[in-house]
Amino acid sequence: MNVAHSWQCVYCFARKTHSYLDLDTGLGFDSQIVVKVNAPELLRRQLSSRRWQGDHIAMGTNVDCYQRAEGRYRLMPGILAALRDHANPYSILTKGTLILRDLELLKQSVEVTDVGISVSVGFVDPELWRTVEPGTPAPERRLDVVRTLAEHGLGCGVLMAPVIPFLSDQPAQLRATVRAIAASGATSVTPLVLHLRPGAREWFMAWLGREHPHLVRRYERLYADGAYAPKWYQRRITRQVHDLAQEYGIGPTRAGMPRRIREPEPAPGPAGQTPSEPTQLSLL
Repeated sequence: MNVAHSWQCVYCFARKTHSYLDLDTGLGFDSQIVVKVNAPELLRRQLSSRRWQGDHIAMGTNVDCYQRAEGRYRLMPGILAALRDHANPYSILTKGTLILRDLELLKQSVEVTDVGISVSVGFVDPELWRTVEPGTPAPERRLDVVRTLAEHGLGCGVLMAPVIPFLSDQPAQLRATVRAIAASGATSVTPLVLHLRPGAREWFMAWLGREHPHLVRRYERLYADGAYAPKWYQRRITRQVHDLAQEYGIGPTRAGMPRRIREPEPAPGPAGQTPSEPTQLSLL
């Protein structure tokens, strides 16, 4: 185990994973990470196995593969090189700017396989960012990543997540965020409302009680039925964001639609075989 600051997002659902390792999901999550330093070697071995069928590998869907520790451990170049060498499709979701360090590897991968890149930007309010995502690069820096990738021919979508009820969901706030995303050259914008799973819920609600005590009861009502906001609320946010995206000339990504940079040539396979679901690569 290594001590290094994570993104420290107060809402992060990955906090629960720390409890699987008997680590604290609060301050421990913010300051302690587990690094599998041989991840590139393990991946290359897996990709070389006769049993591996070339499934799509999704990185960053639980913990960000480009958080600060990556600057020290440099695991992603080896991982991306292995995926490139095996022409294995993959996608990356990140809040980090360090992905630009691996720009050449990404461009090489696109030449041989299907690659999807998304950056997470839930809002552009600097004050809100400083309080709920204190360890992350500022939203405008993340949008600079989108812009730079586009300049190099690498399409990048934006996961507009999380939309935080009563703090970043007002029409003017949604408009400002979508407008900034459009200006960055994003290929798509996909909104995702805050969800509060066990582990994250307790930490977030404690933060809310300190910073916005007047909202505690509203959250208790909104999330009374579980980790997710009611469907009517989610649909309202999705509709608003998609309308704004259309206004600013970017298309929303439909649920279940893969994020792609380009459409690859169809790969031959057994008759009747359907594409498999993406496989999440875990570095823990």
